[in-house]
Amino acid sequence: MPEIEKLDAPFYTEAELDALYEADPVAAMRISREQHLLKLRLESERGGDAAAPMPPEAELRAALDEVRAILARDGGDVELVGVEGRTVRVRLKGACAGCPRAPLDLRNVVEALVRRRFPQVRAVLNAF
Repeated sequence: MPEIEKLDAPFYTEAELDALYEADPVAAMRISREQHLLKLRLESERGGDAAAPMPPEAELRAALDEVRAILARDGGDVELVGVEGRTVRVRLKGACAGCPRAPLDLRNVVEALVRRRFPQVRAVLNAF
């Protein structure tokens, strides 16, 4: 994820961004992107309830079955390797193994779905 220049930037409403877009579209797009990245970083740092127990392996496998359906469209696959603390280890297989887009799929598909379903999970890593 690209670095965010300012962590104290104000959050603009959609109406404010729309008005800014009319005056300066480039600045509006830059601000919107920085704001989105900041929200993602803040959400990831929050990390859910630290006291919440990790989900059972069966529930993690069910979530990964949904991911598998998405990855299968391009010939990819995913398997659960294990859980270490609050980190879930998976293995990307099929067309995903060695694909240059694999890190993006890991973050934007696998990790996003698992962390949305289970906020107590801190990270999802690929075990080669």
